[in-house]
Amino acid sequence: MEKHPRVGVGVIIRNNGKVILGKRKNAHGEGSWCFAGGHLEFNESWEECAEREISEEIGVKVKNIHFSGAVTNDFFKKEDKHYITLYMICDYDSGEVRVLEPEKSECWEWFSWNNLPTPLFIPVHNLKETGFNPFEKQL
Repeated sequence: MEKHPRVGVGVIIRNNGKVILGKRKNAHGEGSWCFAGGHLEFNESWEECAEREISEEIGVKVKNIHFSGAVTNDFFKKEDKHYITLYMICDYDSGEVRVLEPEKSECWEWFSWNNLPTPLFIPVHNLKETGFNPFEKQL
């Protein structure tokens, strides 16, 4: 079987100078911290994917969803997976942060961009390595 990269969408939710990250479990990258997000589905826009993933994972309302201009090429050698990850940015609007997929996430917490927890999920680590900052003007 021929292998191909998959497309992942990471959603950077900003609120009062912080971003929200979840601690992964029962999936590749278990124990690492990541943005809300997941696989881009067939015939789904990037914005629709971001809204769906936030609704499924955290349950908050967001506004101003847009492409950040950032993309990473992510290799998970141990799991033999390859992803192209697109990053969407949005702003928290309302609602209580909840763990809606307890089989996939231990918790969700807010962190300042310059003080993110470790270990970071490979795509988030790769994004940080580019010098990207979600609080600076994007493309």
